[in-house]
Amino acid sequence: MATQPRDFYEVQKRQRRRSLFLFAAVLLFYFAAIGLIGLAFLASFGLVFNTGLLGSPSFWPRFLLFDLAASSVVSILHFQDARKNGPRFILRRLQAATPDAADRYHMQLLNTVDEIRIAAGLPRVNAYVLPSFAVNSLAVIEEDGTPAVAVTEGLLAEGTRDELQAVAAHELAHIARGDAFYLTLVCSLANLFEKFKDALEPEADDGAACGERRSGGGFPPIFFYAAVALSALVMRLLSMLVSRERELLADAAAVELSRAPEALARIVYKAHMKNSFVGDFTLSYAPLFIVRPDSRDTPDNLPGRIFSSHPPLMKRLGALAAMVRKKPEAVISAVWDEERARGEARGVLHSYEEMRKEQLELFPRSADTPGSPLPGDEARVWLLAAAAEGTWEGPFTVPELLCRPRFSPIMRVKNTQEGIEARAREFPQIRIALRNLARKKPLSPGRENLCPRCRIPLAETFYEGVGIRVCGRCRGRLVDAASVDRIVARREVAFSEPLVEKARRFRERTVLNPLKRQKIEAALGADIPCPGCGYRMVARPYNYQYFVPVDKCLSCSKIWFDGDELEILQILIEDRKAKA
Repeated sequence: MATQPRDFYEVQKRQRRRSLFLFAAVLLFYFAAIGLIGLAFLASFGLVFNTGLLGSPSFWPRFLLFDLAASSVVSILHFQDARKNGPRFILRRLQAATPDAADRYHMQLLNTVDEIRIAAGLPRVNAYVLPSFAVNSLAVIEEDGTPAVAVTEGLLAEGTRDELQAVAAHELAHIARGDAFYLTLVCSLANLFEKFKDALEPEADDGAACGERRSGGGFPPIFFYAAVALSALVMRLLSMLVSRERELLADAAAVELSRAPEALARIVYKAHMKNSFVGDFTLSYAPLFIVRPDSRDTPDNLPGRIFSSHPPLMKRLGALAAMVRKKPEAVISAVWDEERARGEARGVLHSYEEMRKEQLELFPRSADTPGSPLPGDEARVWLLAAAAEGTWEGPFTVPELLCRPRFSPIMRVKNTQEGIEARAREFPQIRIALRNLARKKPLSPGRENLCPRCRIPLAETFYEGVGIRVCGRCRGRLVDAASVDRIVARREVAFSEPLVEKARRFRERTVLNPLKRQKIEAALGADIPCPGCGYRMVARPYNYQYFVPVDKCLSCSKIWFDGDELEILQILIEDRKAKA
């Protein structure tokens, strides 16, 4: 570190000079590739084997000059595209998002990055969060020259404060040393070959039989396989240009910044053990990460070490553990001791039935009191014409009427209070509600933020560091769709035995039998308005891996979890991760 320049701008200048070597490598590759393609093109016309053409004194100088000019133009365009658009493409492909200032975990990330940035003497660093359960991080240099650090939701959930500081110090050490600029450029150069491979990759044809595929873009299979082999070879060669020693040097520099070698060793081991692919991952991005995302699948043999962009795990742990005079085994044992202590310290959540029973024992009268509508709540005076002539559905309130699946403004409705029957758009109450719905405003001003089941106001609270709205009566929760993965990744709470048993029964009844109806008929038939925008919520599974039924708003991207549904989802995912 003593030989490294302390000024970040000086580091950038030096890395730009070093990038000339990388440009020369790219130019050499294109020179060889275009030359071979040119000779193959001439061979297709039978010109190469013409002794008169080959023996001409002007052929080879002209051919090499043309080859050099063409390869120079392609290399310059490729290089400029990698520098300008590469970092943005990488972050977008990994689904990087700016931290949420209302999230406690994200605020800790922002504060930690800012602390280490000041210690490293860097002018400015952007922070991003990757929506992945894996434990990993990376550093890039954006197109305007601003450094950026991105960490996964899994790392925020699994890492302690000192481990997060060590990760930030490691990534900022890459930036301060200039490694991040070089790595971003290498991975950005590989993007072009990745796009080329994706463009030629065969796609499934809906009209073809099962198992049959068609070639994309009309290319014959031989060209596709040649393109895939070429792109894989180029990405391997570009990865080999990255020295594996940079991770060891960044670890040493991170210790100087954070003074926590053991914390860095723990998080590196966690990243190796709780690793998986991050976002729309491609192996060309592997040099960017603190731990290679496919490290568990990389064999620890000579070929694996030659083509790996990271040093072996035990070598890194040994170097870090030696700084505190420990063995790697002691660090690994400390990680599992921390996991056990963390599990014992988790608070326990109880099921709705348990809390209801306790409420009945403490407050028998209040618990038996049925829920009454709010003062001034709208009466159910609207009938909707049914499919059968002369029959009506209802009565409904205006929000319930607009949430019917088959409702449209031209359908006939009837106001039982006024005794008027007409098309829905002819009633001013319905027209105002439709206008509010189009503008994503509450259908009934003054009655927004109500529980769709109990029709009582929702209370704002925090659940595992995420702001949510909860109903105090039925324990339903309204959560932003983008925040659900954060809750699932974090493990601040444990669950009571009845709640775990409830999740087990649900798994046996529905998850293991996905063709069975996910909710009872009454729950599916009760169309509910979104407490946020009033739009009709639809019953859908959480995702295709976990068929937990939830109500989703397709307008404002919020999810309504009925009582215990969010906890069941967490139990199922944690159980699956534990088995993995």
